[in-house]
Amino acid sequence: MAKLYFRYGSMNCGKSTAIIQVAYNYEEKGRKILLIKSSTDTKGNTKVMNRSNLSREVDVLLPPKAHISDYLTNPVDAILVDEAQFLAPHQVDELYSISKELEIPVICYGLRCDFQMKGFPGATRLLEIADSIEELKNICKCGKKATQNLRLINNIPTFEGDQVAIDGQDKVTYESVCGKCYLDIKKAHTLTRKKVNHERTSS
Repeated sequence: MAKLYFRYGSMNCGKSTAIIQVAYNYEEKGRKILLIKSSTDTKGNTKVMNRSNLSREVDVLLPPKAHISDYLTNPVDAILVDEAQFLAPHQVDELYSISKELEIPVICYGLRCDFQMKGFPGATRLLEIADSIEELKNICKCGKKATQNLRLINNIPTFEGDQVAIDGQDKVTYESVCGKCYLDIKKAHTLTRKKVNHERTSS
């Protein structure tokens, strides 16, 4: 029976590189794939892009309310999904059904949680029902395993804002950090804000 796979990791752990490689491996063997990316992810427009500027055009730029079955107009041997955290839960459920009813393996790549350590709806659903879950490893600057995604605006850490802010747009970047570094940076950020607010009220 075909499986629904979820391969997750922090920012810059090689998810996009991996999906491009998997797509190449399938097609090198004459297999047909359907490469999907959520339309929520505007980075790269209609392409999957990695940090080395290696890119691959997607077959489907999937809107949040769309049904994946509408794009299965031709037989495929596998479905690959990039930025799967942006999928709606009903789309994850549909991918699960496709893997079981149509016997098509589905491999999803994405983040587990956001910059506030809160789960994305798509990722949470994948963690609940995927047949196989694999963590792609990354390293924090301190040398420990990176597990969290630190959001920076103008290179300054921030812990407030909308869940979705695309890397490289509106002066937003991300850094992969371990849990301890994340908490240390958050604590320093909170103390700085309290100090600034105290100085404002005292002046």
